[in-house]
Amino acid sequence: MTIQEKCEQLYQWIEESDNIVFFGGAGVSTESGIPDFRSVDGLYHMKYDYPPEEIISHSFFMRNPKEFYRFYRDKLLLENVHPNAAHYGLANLEAQGKVRAVITQNIDGLHQLAGSKEVMELHGSTQRNYCMRCGRFYSAEDLKDMELVPRCSCGGIIKPDVVLYEEGLDQDILMKSVDYISKADMLIIGGTSLVVYPAAGLVDYFQGKHLVVINLQPTGRDRYADLVIEEKIGKVLGKYA
Repeated sequence: MTIQEKCEQLYQWIEESDNIVFFGGAGVSTESGIPDFRSVDGLYHMKYDYPPEEIISHSFFMRNPKEFYRFYRDKLLLENVHPNAAHYGLANLEAQGKVRAVITQNIDGLHQLAGSKEVMELHGSTQRNYCMRCGRFYSAEDLKDMELVPRCSCGGIIKPDVVLYEEGLDQDILMKSVDYISKADMLIIGGTSLVVYPAAGLVDYFQGKHLVVINLQPTGRDRYADLVIEEKIGKVLGKYA
């Protein structure tokens, strides 16, 4: 099948379904200009005093918040980024009663910005931040106006509400994601290499009719999929944007 024929098959399945779950990763946001972690020009290949994997760990944040925030502000707290056709397409499919939930490994908040309501953020969001001492909430905008290491009015250090290495995923969000996937009749996986666990393991709970993978590179789930489309997600789902 050509890519166009595969897309037409996907569109037909979408037309027939009203219980779709989308599971996405960094590839969903690369078309908005946000770098992928593992691509050749992604975050893992950029030069810092420490490896990025170490910088965005819980122990590093506690030990060296200044260096953490230098990297975080430079590479993760991005300005002037906007949703792309994939985000808008999914939001519109939700509004039509097709997509029940978006489960994302991304922390950029672009799904909500595009209009999606039911978004499971497995790894948290840069749009939310909280004081480690008193729990007061701060937005991403608040952080931009603060010093390098932002502090609350109570004196506590503010931490982004993102899941760092060494930290566990939110169990409520994890269980909701399992519930959505296990009840879906169609699961669309997009823009993820499916190598980050436990998030990638959620796919195992799918028991529905159609498993679809949209990704530029091969994934470990391709052989189980009913349809594999090697194309940009925005190009495939842009039909609904």
